[in-house]
Amino acid sequence: MSTGLLLITHGNLGQEMLATVTAILCQCPLQVMTIGVGSDCNPDEELADAMAACESLDQGNGVLVITDLYGSTPSNIAIRLLDGHNVRIISGVNVPMLLRILNYPDADLDKLADIAMEGAHNGVIVSNRRQAS
Repeated sequence: MSTGLLLITHGNLGQEMLATVTAILCQCPLQVMTIGVGSDCNPDEELADAMAACESLDQGNGVLVITDLYGSTPSNIAIRLLDGHNVRIISGVNVPMLLRILNYPDADLDKLADIAMEGAHNGVIVSNRRQAS
């Protein structure tokens, strides 16, 4: 039984990031759905879509919900899923986070949330120029 993955992001960001990661891995080993939130959206309608997505994705192990920006409309919609759904919510999606998540399709919900955070943090790297001697 695998954990479901729901991306709730501004516009097509979630869909594009998922397509990129799927192309890198040549597969998508988890059940994944994306919801793109437009600037003129009705949050209640988007919440209804998110609740339906959670019900579809939850095969007994819960759903990891990823958003792009904490405090934004996608994040606020995700937070409302906490009532009545077995979800963990993480904001700040990036490609390394998604790569890590999809590399651990058998992890339970809590472990997958930890893996996601680790991937996000470890994937942000500062590259400096070498100083001339």
